[in-house]
Amino acid sequence: MVTLPKKSKKTKRKAKKFKKRKQVSLVPVVPRTSENDWWDSFWHKNSTAPGYSVPADEAEGFKYFFRVSKTTFEYICSLVREDLISRPPSGLINIEGRLLSVEKQVAIALRRLASGESQVSVGAAFGVGQSTVSQVTWRFIEALEERAKHHLNWPDFNRMQEIKFGFEASYRLPNCCGAIDATHIMMTLPAVQTSDDWCDHEKNYSMLLQGIVDHETRFIDIMTGFPGGMTFSRLLKCSAFYKLSENGERLNGNARTLGGDVIREYVVGGYSYPLLPWLMTPYETNGISDSQSTFNYKHEAARLLAVRAFSLLKGSWRILSKVMWRPDKRKLPSIILTCCLLHNIIIDCGDSLHPDVALSCHHDSGYKEQYCKQVDPSGRTMRENLAKHLNHGMQ
Repeated sequence: MVTLPKKSKKTKRKAKKFKKRKQVSLVPVVPRTSENDWWDSFWHKNSTAPGYSVPADEAEGFKYFFRVSKTTFEYICSLVREDLISRPPSGLINIEGRLLSVEKQVAIALRRLASGESQVSVGAAFGVGQSTVSQVTWRFIEALEERAKHHLNWPDFNRMQEIKFGFEASYRLPNCCGAIDATHIMMTLPAVQTSDDWCDHEKNYSMLLQGIVDHETRFIDIMTGFPGGMTFSRLLKCSAFYKLSENGERLNGNARTLGGDVIREYVVGGYSYPLLPWLMTPYETNGISDSQSTFNYKHEAARLLAVRAFSLLKGSWRILSKVMWRPDKRKLPSIILTCCLLHNIIIDCGDSLHPDVALSCHHDSGYKEQYCKQVDPSGRTMRENLAKHLNHGMQ
């Protein structure tokens, strides 16, 4: 499930215009036989440009600039092709006077998201102007939001069985359905828009992104659009995921009975979250037993999947790890969602996420760990059952 803030009437009108564009007649595009022209030109111009450490191998170089293989790139193009070849609101013409191909439009958008460089710098790399980069990137985001929804949704029964098997096989955690975490997306607001709500605990302006990932670091639920000043526990309680789980509409699969103890479905989260029947947090480390220490060790290993996912997300799509200068708060959630979709598409296509693109530091570097003291008695019982199960397995 994806939870974004409600769109304003103005945004809805733009969306309607976008949908209408799909119905108009198509305009000529650069023939498919010349689709490689943009890449040959880009590679020749940028592969030896100062400031880049581009791999000598051209295929690896492609992934260096755009984060995806050429095969995955073609798949992304196929998703958005229909929308990007509809008549644009103004001509997207390059300096040679030709209409930009779908492939070049997608490349421009991916490079902008992957590098986080200015629109002027990205435009210079492709031989187009800043306004073209802006327009192309936003049209790509709109199209991918609409066409790639199936890459980010709550798993069906069969897929959830695979996820639970993965967590149990790797971390010995039975009935575990995911790992949860949240991160801050930095932004600078115009003075007239400054607000204490958007100023977080580290005195930065930021927007929060909450994500739940599976055993393969794929996002299966996200929520964004909320001010960085909120605590992670408060953010959780504002989410549809929380409401569904509390009402028994999510994490409601078959419970397992192990050694006479009942273990229901749950996700794992850090100290920032409340201990609930469906959300397992670690024991405080002072004076814990051996079985509790074993639980913490396995729990932490599983929880780090979410930390890893955010480090890969913000490292691969560097636009999220740099300060976004005066972003439109209505558009920023769509940028965040698009990067999460691209993260999942890479995994779903069997493409490899290069380990070296992950942030070398924590995805929320400079932020102190939050602590939530809320403990649900049923959650405490669940955690004890899991600790006993893990301890029994160690004997």
